[in-house]
Amino acid sequence: METLVLKAATKAGGNVVLPGSKSISNRTLLLAALSDGITDIHDLLASDDTERMLEALQALGVSLEKTGANGWIVQGTGGNFPNKQADIFLGNAGTAFRPLTAALAFSNGHYTLSGVPRMHERPIGDLVDALRLAGADIEYLGAPGFPPLKVSPAKIKATPTVQVKGNVSSQFLTALLMAAPLTKQDFRIEVIGELISKPYIEITLNLMAKFGVQVEREGWQRFFIRGNSHYQTPGKVFVEGDASSASYFLAAGAIGAGPVRVQGITKDSIQGDIRFTEALTAMGGRISWENNWIESSAPTNGKLKALNMDCNHIPDAAMTLAVAALFADGTTTLRNIASWRVKETDRLTAMATELRKVGATVEEGADYITITPPEKLTPNAVIDTYDDHRMAMCFSLVSLGGVPITINDPGCVAKTFPDYFERFSSIIQS
Repeated sequence: METLVLKAATKAGGNVVLPGSKSISNRTLLLAALSDGITDIHDLLASDDTERMLEALQALGVSLEKTGANGWIVQGTGGNFPNKQADIFLGNAGTAFRPLTAALAFSNGHYTLSGVPRMHERPIGDLVDALRLAGADIEYLGAPGFPPLKVSPAKIKATPTVQVKGNVSSQFLTALLMAAPLTKQDFRIEVIGELISKPYIEITLNLMAKFGVQVEREGWQRFFIRGNSHYQTPGKVFVEGDASSASYFLAAGAIGAGPVRVQGITKDSIQGDIRFTEALTAMGGRISWENNWIESSAPTNGKLKALNMDCNHIPDAAMTLAVAALFADGTTTLRNIASWRVKETDRLTAMATELRKVGATVEEGADYITITPPEKLTPNAVIDTYDDHRMAMCFSLVSLGGVPITINDPGCVAKTFPDYFERFSSIIQS
């Protein structure tokens, strides 16, 4: 297995230009493919997850042209993919697998969707159940409730109303919302229970509106898409820098004196993880903003404060808080993070296991984690990353505690941030 040793460091400072947002990139690609007209996309994230979406769209007959380093021109299909039969492999890209499942369910074709073994362990039954209520014809090719899937032409019901659980993954609701206009029917979605990760739904609604489809809603429980809705290209689209990726560098600035500036994102971002800055401020970090950047520095006394926080609104960036808790003045509790268990790995168990390796006292619950930092971090810990990009990126921050650390399988960051460690090294000072 490839490993990476990060040298002991105590300071961080400098500038980082963020890669494009994964959530915005894959949503934008699919909406552009479903639209009338040509979409000129700029600053798209270049990563494994976006590669899987691009490959899938090509397999479906969508015309794509690369322009420059991170630009793509997408010829829309007007909601009618040219290829009506395809076998599509999507790796471990949930932001591609879930929305494509829904879109293909209403595309009048024969498709199979599969991924890596971990993707076949990530639940999709709630989404399939909801799609079937609208007339979709989807079969499980393995364990019921999980990929891989076989999709056949649907018998779309008149004015369908579907229900979907809100407490497993917000990607299920995103998938239903984005696919609803393809039915050409009035489409109602009812969310059962509490909807987690609401900011990711806000990204979906914002981008659908940019592509000409307005979603009416009653709070977070009921959503309505009119039958005459169809996607229309906005022409040129710029993808925001990734707020989740910003969290590692902003945390580094708060841990390692700073200032660290991340460019490509503002406080007006449509991404929910921008609120990581609020959590960092609550820990005593100093945050400043300008038109296209955010900057962080350590607390005036140099020591972060412990947190007790509901992290439902920032599930990905909350992982960064878990490692930042190693540098806090007491026990940190992160709550309402049950969704960690159905991500690229069971992130709750993985995080607890690896934090203990560096000396933390950790309590892992069904939907929470508590972290009490040690008096001194354990040097030369070897961190397993579970083929999870965020585990690798989070634990790089441990090196700022003045201890060397080894990261197993550092290449897993290619999922969203292929050159993460190079950029991280550029701001680290021994």
